[in-house]
Amino acid sequence: MHKNKKILKNILQIIIVLFGISFFTFSLTYLSPGDPAEIMLTECGHIPTPELLAQTRAELGLDKPFVKQYGTWVYSALQGDMGKSYSLKTSVAEKIKQAFFPTLNLSLLALSFTLVISLPLGMLAAVKKDKWQDYLIRSFTFIGISVPSFWLGLIFLSIFGVTLKWVSVSGGKTDFKSMILPALTIALAMSSKYTRQVRHIFLEELEKTYVTGARMRGIREGIILWKHVLPNAMLPLITLLGLSLGSLLGGTAVVEIIYNWPGMGSMAVKAISYRDYPLIQAYVLLIALIYLIITMLVDFSYKYLDSRVKGVV
Repeated sequence: MHKNKKILKNILQIIIVLFGISFFTFSLTYLSPGDPAEIMLTECGHIPTPELLAQTRAELGLDKPFVKQYGTWVYSALQGDMGKSYSLKTSVAEKIKQAFFPTLNLSLLALSFTLVISLPLGMLAAVKKDKWQDYLIRSFTFIGISVPSFWLGLIFLSIFGVTLKWVSVSGGKTDFKSMILPALTIALAMSSKYTRQVRHIFLEELEKTYVTGARMRGIREGIILWKHVLPNAMLPLITLLGLSLGSLLGGTAVVEIIYNWPGMGSMAVKAISYRDYPLIQAYVLLIALIYLIITMLVDFSYKYLDSRVKGVV
């Protein structure tokens, strides 16, 4: 009973937050400079005469008051109709669906690379604290954090695309081979931050009394590290992974543009440049929904990962 109440409470919170985000996003797009009808006509090669502009605004519903526009959009969204893209002349839901899965695949591969790089390096830096291995790893993390993703992406394209010709510079494909470079570009920047966070988490665990007791009983250091310290460090790591996945789904625009990856980020940038309000609103709402759901799932996972956590579900 308590579990059901907790779930319903979280769902209610998600609905309230989504309404707030939708209203805020709709208000910003409504107040932003530029006329989407004029931009759309210009892109289609038409001369935006006053009569044609008035007709286009009426067709798009842009001539109605703000409250009526927002109410119409919310009513349609609740029925699963996110509207029609101004610039693409297609269903917003269909376009979001086409762009979502390439970004999801890219984000999951980038997270996998990040774990493979940061987890062993962070553990090694914690075990070898204040030794040359620790200083070397921390130096690399400083460099990784400082290097911008767009610069790293351009360097990778220059080496593997132009010089070695292993990948296509033009991009536009979503196969696994084309996904490796953009995922690695994202992962290298993320792994620098993750390595430092993993090091900090493991240092805290290694200083706890259960580790001292295990060492006094003669248990090998490797067993202590993998069978005792790692499970206890999973809670903060799961939190980091969940939040990182949410941010990756909405924050890979720069890398996607560099590699011409047909995902959510590049779609959002194009939608903003064309003042494509329905596409922008649907994108923001979807990313917010995903982020909130991931946060809720991370909270629920605490009970199953650590029996000491009570009252989460």
